[in-house]
Amino acid sequence: MNVQIFGSKKSFDSKKAERYFKERRIKYQYIDMREKGLSRGEFDSVCQALGGVEALVDPDCKDQQLVTLVRYLGASQKADKVFENQQVIRTPIVRNGRKATIGYQPDVWAGWE
Repeated sequence: MNVQIFGSKKSFDSKKAERYFKERRIKYQYIDMREKGLSRGEFDSVCQALGGVEALVDPDCKDQQLVTLVRYLGASQKADKVFENQQVIRTPIVRNGRKATIGYQPDVWAGWE
C-alpha cells in the first residue's frame, strides 16, 4: 500500500487521518498543503478518482469570493482556478494509487488494506 496524505497541520481531520494510519502501522507520506500542495498530475488524478473538481472545493473555506467564482466557471477553467488556488481544497486528501478520498473516511480506508 502506497498511501499519501495531503493535509494541513491545523486540520483536525488531517490529524485523525494520520493517527488512523499510525495506529495500524501503515506507512504513509504526509504532504502539508500549505507548504507544498498538489502537483498537476496528482491534482488531475485526485479529480478523476473523486468524480470532478466540485468534490474538492470546500464550501466553508475562508475565501468565499473564490468559491463563488469557481462555482460559475466552465469545467476547464474551474480545474485551473482550483489548482492555482489550492487553499479552497478540503483536507485531508488521502491517496492510495488511483484511489482517493477527501475528508476523514476510515470505512473506505479499511477496504484498502
